[in-house]
Amino acid sequence: MRSMRKNLVRTAALCGAVVTAVAWLTACGPDQAVEEVTVEGDAKPATPTYTAAQFYETTAIRGGSFSHDESKLLISTNETGVFNVYAQPVAGGARTPLTTSTTDAMYAVSYFPADDRFLYTADKGGDELDHLFVVEADGAPKDLTPGEKLKAEFAGWSGDRTHFYVGTNERDNQAFDLYRYATDGYARELIFQNDAKWTLGSVSKDGRWLSLVKVRNNADSDVYLVDLANAKTEPRHLTPHQGDIEHGALDFTPDSAKLLYTTNGQGEFDQVFAYDIAAAKSELHTQAAWDVMNVSYSEKGKYKVTSTNEDARTVVKVVDAASDAPVALPELPEGDLLGVSVSRSESKLLFAAATDRSSSNLHVVDLVSGEHRQLTNTMNPAIDTSYLVDGEVVRYKSFDGVDVPAILYKPRDASASNKAPATLWVHGGPGGQSRLGYSPIIQYIVNQGYAVLAVNNRGSSGYGKTFFHMDDRNHGDRDLKDCVAGRRYLETLDWVDGERVAISGGSYGGFMVLAALAFQPDEFDAGVDIFGVSNWWRTLTSIPPWWGAQADSLYAEIGDPKTEEERLKSISPLFHADKIKKPLLVIQGARDPRVLKAESDEIVEAVKKNGVPVEYIVFEDEGHGFEKKTNQIASTESIVKFLDAQLASVPAVSAGKP
Repeated sequence: MRSMRKNLVRTAALCGAVVTAVAWLTACGPDQAVEEVTVEGDAKPATPTYTAAQFYETTAIRGGSFSHDESKLLISTNETGVFNVYAQPVAGGARTPLTTSTTDAMYAVSYFPADDRFLYTADKGGDELDHLFVVEADGAPKDLTPGEKLKAEFAGWSGDRTHFYVGTNERDNQAFDLYRYATDGYARELIFQNDAKWTLGSVSKDGRWLSLVKVRNNADSDVYLVDLANAKTEPRHLTPHQGDIEHGALDFTPDSAKLLYTTNGQGEFDQVFAYDIAAAKSELHTQAAWDVMNVSYSEKGKYKVTSTNEDARTVVKVVDAASDAPVALPELPEGDLLGVSVSRSESKLLFAAATDRSSSNLHVVDLVSGEHRQLTNTMNPAIDTSYLVDGEVVRYKSFDGVDVPAILYKPRDASASNKAPATLWVHGGPGGQSRLGYSPIIQYIVNQGYAVLAVNNRGSSGYGKTFFHMDDRNHGDRDLKDCVAGRRYLETLDWVDGERVAISGGSYGGFMVLAALAFQPDEFDAGVDIFGVSNWWRTLTSIPPWWGAQADSLYAEIGDPKTEEERLKSISPLFHADKIKKPLLVIQGARDPRVLKAESDEIVEAVKKNGVPVEYIVFEDEGHGFEKKTNQIASTESIVKFLDAQLASVPAVSAGKP
């Protein structure tokens, strides 16, 4: 349960993930018909058109914990329509279902260190009140964190594997205390009572040290160290500094002698330092020209894995820790390598690989023999991925000359003589990042003939702390102007129909959609709001209590609802809804604990009074982000159906028109 660093904290606050779109990977039958059409004047058939259901036949995979004998992996997939836990053989072959939920998503956590028991988490209908469960050898699940209105998080295994750690807010719903559970029998004891509402980090392998993070605001935080063997001692402050500098705790080295942490105090980007506990001093450990997202070691410290966020793509390096020499690996698939880990024996490397045109698959490399095996094939075979598109990282100038990074997706059949309508896509957050990688919703929209520009407006992660803070207390203003400049950029492309451009997004991105229609009512031709904030004052007063320091960061960035109600309402689209005159689609989960359903109810009602076309879709069994395939398919279909109806009504640009 490590503290989140800056490129993750604000995203987690509202959208829950740093992704190209809302985290939707889902499926339907592979035998759906494929429609193939011919563009007039072309010599060859146009790109085949696939259904949303076909795109969601893609199977999402999460997790990857080796079993005690390293013969299988504990993973989660949504192949049945709902996430469940499975055992995936490392040698390859069919996976075995270990849970069979038809309602609530269940996510794999870890196998036990000496047998086939395993841990998983689940909430109720997307309420985000996760509990931690153990499944015994007989298959019977047991809730290790029973109770009402509490949230629990797995926090790792002890070095000797006789215990594991769990954080829960059962004592105080605003703070997570840390408990140590016995591997055998599950007896537990409180080892850290979190009266000061710290963000919990990790526990050293020897069980003595716990890292903590204290967040002052969205630009300033510190790392502390607690001696669990001496409970009465005050936490040790590791990162004293002047001014605003962000620090985040990573993990301890395998020998428990050092704590790794990130800091942006040395420049624009996060670098990693190592704090020597005995010597009480820090030194630079890992640096790059981009944010260093994570550094981790294998069980005994033989290998070091480093991840950096390089222009919307994760770059991973695996090296011999002693020599820093790159580990010789077989030729691997292009694209992001995610979830990289080394087995306890240090003989196997596990990772997931994804490209823009292909969903994530699990791979294992034998570090002794060099053998490489792909364990899964998650893409729907009915889709010819050669007809999908790669994202292109582009940059354009905003109103004040700032370079705005974005990812551009061009339909394969778009040309100067066959112009494509378009939609901007705005990520969640605030502070998220649109990234390269497979997104079924974006690929479906593009496959239906729409250009997509996934904008990383100012305030997005991954481009340095100056850019990250450019939107502070400017939401719906300068960040929105970046989106307007995105439309201007699209209008310069000879293959884009610049007179038919919508704006779409989820969570914070949904707020940007509503802000665009309310504050820049002539700039976009339609809007798709997916559980977006319409009333910042209400959203910030209804933040779930367990957010703790994340709430303080949002207050610092957006505004304090206790003292700034008037200003927050001034930037909230709900109170300017009378200016909205372009068609709007709103999609909402009824159980959303982050952006309450009332946010969508009220904006829909207000816009209807303008006589503007408004469509409203509510999924009664979903929260903030949709987990069930049937709902994912329905929501995605509704987006394209809406764009088809509304952009078709805008006069099209004829071929050759300047």
